[in-house]
Order: sequence, then structure tokens, then C-alpha cells
Amino acid sequence: MSDIEIYNMTEEDVPFIAQVEKECFSEPWSENAIRDELNNESALFFVAKKEGSFLGYIGMHTVVDECYIANIAVMSACRRQGVGDVLLKHGENAAKQRGCSFISLEVRVSNLAAKSLYEKHGYTVQGERKNFYREPTENALIMTKYFNEE
Repeated sequence: MSDIEIYNMTEEDVPFIAQVEKECFSEPWSENAIRDELNNESALFFVAKKEGSFLGYIGMHTVVDECYIANIAVMSACRRQGVGDVLLKHGENAAKQRGCSFISLEVRVSNLAAKSLYEKHGYTVQGERKNFYREPTENALIMTKYFNEE
């Protein structure tokens, strides 16, 4: 999917991010929680749009030289069109620019599409968190990409 625009989240994006959160996750972030990230110096939140239409977002946090992806979500009508791929690449580049040595995330064991995307980008399983997710209860895989191994 070409001509996707990626930019820093703004106040105007908060309702759209909250909408995709509700669509994608059993425990979505509230608008207030998302809005709080606008003033969080460790947060990197990026929005993907095409021709003015919201497609999805990625939210990350950096601590010293570490980066953790909080969420990456794409509207259901836009999936399998490369949006997640573009968001993930943009997030990785932003983490590198902040001097991070790796980027990590948790993913549901059953989320085959997401695991496939992360593996394609060089993420490997580093561990598992038991009963990490609720509704339904499920384990999470910890997947990490080390930038010095590229």
C-alpha cells in the first residue's frame, strides 16, 4: 500500500486511535489514556493515514536504550494491505533514532498474523508470559528485535 502518510499522533487523532483500540483489543485504552501519551516524553505514537483516512497506529515507549511497543493496530478494513508493515518499519526507525539497542513487544500466542509480521521483520521469541492477556485468558510471547544484529 503506497502513499501511506505516517506522522506523530496529535490531539485530533485520539478518537480514531480509541476507535481502532475498541475494534482490535479486548481491553482497549481509553481516550484519556491515549491523550496522556501526548505529554509523555518516553512515548512515541505514530498514526498512519491515506488520503486523510485513518488506517492505524503504533504506540511505543523508550527507556534508556530500550523500546517497547505498547500497541500496533490497523483498522479491520485496511488489514493485509501493508499498513502494519509500514507502521512497524517507521517505529523501528524512530527507536533507532532515539538510540535504542532493541525493540520488544508482547503478542497473543494465537495471533498468527501478527507473529508472522514480526518474524518477517526479524523479531524472535525471547520468552513467554503466562496468562498475560484476559478476555480470553491467553499467554503472550515476548518478541524482540536487536538492532545491532542487523
